[in-house]
Amino acid sequence: MTSDHKAMVHSEITEHALITKNERELVAQDGGEFRWFLNIKGVILKPNVLNAISELFWEHLKDTGPFQVGGLETTAIALVGGVVMKAQEHGRSLNAFYSRKSRKVDGIQRQIEGALTDDPVILLDDGLNSGKSIIRQVEVLKAAGKKVVEVCVIVAFRDASYYEYFTENNIRIWSIFTLADLPKTGGLLASELSRTPAPTVPFEVQWKFSSEDPRFELVLPKSAPVVDTERVYFGSDNGTMWALNQSDGSVAWSHKTLFGSGKKRIFSSPALFDDALFFGAYDGNFYALDTKTGKKKWINFDADWIGSSPCVAEDLGVVFVGLEFGLWNKQGGIAAFDARTGERKWHATVESYVHSSPAYSKKFNMVAVGSQNGDIFAFNAQTGTLLWQFKRPTDVRGGLVFDEDRGLLIFGSWDHTIYMVDAQTGTYVRSLETYQPIYSSPFLFGGRLYMGLLDKRIVCIDIDTAQVNWQYQTESRVFATPTIIDGKLYCGSNDGRLYELDPLTGKEISFFQTTERIVNKIAYNGSTKRIFLPTYANELYCLTRKND
Repeated sequence: MTSDHKAMVHSEITEHALITKNERELVAQDGGEFRWFLNIKGVILKPNVLNAISELFWEHLKDTGPFQVGGLETTAIALVGGVVMKAQEHGRSLNAFYSRKSRKVDGIQRQIEGALTDDPVILLDDGLNSGKSIIRQVEVLKAAGKKVVEVCVIVAFRDASYYEYFTENNIRIWSIFTLADLPKTGGLLASELSRTPAPTVPFEVQWKFSSEDPRFELVLPKSAPVVDTERVYFGSDNGTMWALNQSDGSVAWSHKTLFGSGKKRIFSSPALFDDALFFGAYDGNFYALDTKTGKKKWINFDADWIGSSPCVAEDLGVVFVGLEFGLWNKQGGIAAFDARTGERKWHATVESYVHSSPAYSKKFNMVAVGSQNGDIFAFNAQTGTLLWQFKRPTDVRGGLVFDEDRGLLIFGSWDHTIYMVDAQTGTYVRSLETYQPIYSSPFLFGGRLYMGLLDKRIVCIDIDTAQVNWQYQTESRVFATPTIIDGKLYCGSNDGRLYELDPLTGKEISFFQTTERIVNKIAYNGSTKRIFLPTYANELYCLTRKND
């Protein structure tokens, strides 16, 4: 009976699920072309196929001790249901669950649907390729105190020795078929995959801090961490600005804002200058706190709300921040404060909200900021005189960056476009269209522009031509801003992964998997080689490389 089931499933996969480029066009998300594609989802919902697969899984698992079974939406839902029903037919009751690709943002906001027991976990899936989607499930379950002992799939793309992560975590791998069992692939596709470097996770967690009461429904860039030599600082959804000791994650001090605007408290990423920490909050206040004690140096009360992140002109001793107001013809603005005394140097108002974070250019003595109606404003950094205004039809919510060598101001917009304008005149120079709105801020390094995109890509752009040099496809939207550390590019994604890429080619070097979305830029202490990784759930990981 088992051999009959296996033969039938094999026939269905080879005839209906395995498709080569000679049979039809196969388009990759990055615009390239697949040579082949295995669409098992298209066949497993046939009753006879699902029954046969469930029988094969159960035949393998029936003598296993107590366990519970789960998998990732959507494919594994059918597989889990099939195995549970098959176990029931044989007089055994199994606990079952499934994992969401991302935490649900409404209702009870679960990542896992179904009640977990203390039994060991066996995960089911249709295929095992890179293994990253399963790694995230393992990490989610590990955070819930559960142990994954085995992964069972219909088709394994690679030999078990490829999956270093599973070996290190004592997780068995079992499959009904391998690629070599599928005649249309022969040895060619398996050989191609074998040349792809195995994904590595060379990071270890030194400590993890979690702030209380995260707002899971707010999926957008929040307060990113900044570091000095001893501490790391970041804001949280409950209105607390945290100062943690980098050595062990203990709280050095905290400051709690008392109210906000609805569910919004602190989205502003703090900035450092001398011994002061600057940030805005949705209570309308702009704070300067002592980095050692957390005590107030000064506070400005001018705004109704502040979601913008400040930037500091160290040569001027001035800090800039965007402001928001509840007045009809005065909804936004930007202010410049003496960083040491809090004296307001100048203030300009605009007609729409300013959530964007200002950018400063010493060379041009200029500060620029975006607004919700799409306008970009450039001001004289010392006097606040409006120098120029660039109009676009929709929001600019991310940050901006000056390319002083080329005389450009660069920013992304919600009209799906990355713009480059003349920094001195505000005239249009060139642009690059993307597939979705842009929330990430641009990052310049080595004459190249790097950005994360809501169309799930991390891109490297040639500034002189506005053409894409390379693109890396993640598995979810990218709100986070990239950065370069020791010659490597790091950027997080809503798939919960921090990617380490070669900045010249975009090739993946390694990754680190969290259980929650990563929506902000990481921070780094070069002296201690510690990476500080935030998630949108107000968690902060302190990571080091295993070989450091």
